[in-house]
Amino acid sequence: MQLAYTAQGFATAPRESRGLNEPLGDAGMINNRNPWCLAVAGTGVAILAIGLLIFHPRPAEAQGSTPKYEVDPFWPRPLPNQWVTGSVGGVCTDAQDHVFIVNRRNLTDNELDAAYQAPWVIEFDPEGDVVNSWGDANVLGSGRHACYVDYENNVWLPSNQDGIVQKYSHDGSKLLLQIGTRGIVDSSDSTVAGRALNSSHTGFYRPGGIAVDRGGGDVYVSDGEEPGSNHRVAVFDRNGRFLRQWVLHRTKAEMEAGEGDEFMQVPHCVAIGNDGLVYVCDRRGDRVQVFDKMGTFQKDILIPYETQSSHRANYGERTQPPGPGYLPRAWGTAGWVGFSPDQAQRFMFVLNEENEQVDIFDHTTGKILSSFGRPGHQAGEFSHGHTMAVDSKGNIFVAEVGVGNEAGHRVQKFRIVASR
Repeated sequence: MQLAYTAQGFATAPRESRGLNEPLGDAGMINNRNPWCLAVAGTGVAILAIGLLIFHPRPAEAQGSTPKYEVDPFWPRPLPNQWVTGSVGGVCTDAQDHVFIVNRRNLTDNELDAAYQAPWVIEFDPEGDVVNSWGDANVLGSGRHACYVDYENNVWLPSNQDGIVQKYSHDGSKLLLQIGTRGIVDSSDSTVAGRALNSSHTGFYRPGGIAVDRGGGDVYVSDGEEPGSNHRVAVFDRNGRFLRQWVLHRTKAEMEAGEGDEFMQVPHCVAIGNDGLVYVCDRRGDRVQVFDKMGTFQKDILIPYETQSSHRANYGERTQPPGPGYLPRAWGTAGWVGFSPDQAQRFMFVLNEENEQVDIFDHTTGKILSSFGRPGHQAGEFSHGHTMAVDSKGNIFVAEVGVGNEAGHRVQKFRIVASR
């Protein structure tokens, strides 16, 4: 039996064999039989229908099955004009299931001997063909960390190398709104070298993620995607006017200790669920924190970390020898959050940066159900999976940035092939 993901959940795919979707015999002949024959035929259909209900779950019953994913190695299709992407900082999808990626254009000189830098922003159709590209380096922020498409089909870009968030028309031809001033950061000296102030009503310090509330257009920004930068969720109205802010929740024990990964506040992403709650990636705390829209803490959803190798990954300048007094790892597990496309959003997907995999959770209970992906450079593997998006069919897209001499620098598509 095959399962297909619909807006309502999982449904059995139609059987094409004769006898299930076709009339039993010639319709005219059945209509011309006597009532007794019709009764027998009707009884047979009823028995068949009961059997189908027993052996083929209805969509509502099949919704509880955890989806199983596999990589689509042929998506996207080859880029035109000898384009090659550098680090792919962000990926997002629109209402038509078009996929946008944000390219950091950091190819090496050797790569440029045979290739061309791909544009800053590339739009693909569902089949993986390029349908548009845009971006002006003189207008874009100096960092391209992620992207987000709102309910009005506008494209939002946060700049993690300075203090701005930008809103563009869907085709990128118009800059519709900018919060913050290019090159000015919410720090003690207005640069990324300064001490984070965490207080600006007009800008940011390394904003990482964006979510827009369908209810009124309020803009939620996770401000501070690395240790040492800001560490807040800042909320603005649809015109860019500051409304409120809050910081990540810390337990009493964590506050008293005042140190360690759990205390280091790195709100790497933000998402708004259909339940009206705000989900924030507490990357260094290995958890997703849930708030109401006013910032009142609701609960933690723990994202487990597993030590999978005795050797530290090479993160360039971030590499530190193992042992007492050193951070045991470079990133954290809670990298990005997405939800299944059914109205109840039965499944929550978390891009686990540290373990290089996507974890699938029961949205209601917070229980981890399964995972897919692993570290590596082959199709279906990740070299610093960084951001993630889910389309209306439940396909998952993962953008990889790579760091230092790592590979990555791509976007991959994972499709549902079955259920567990």
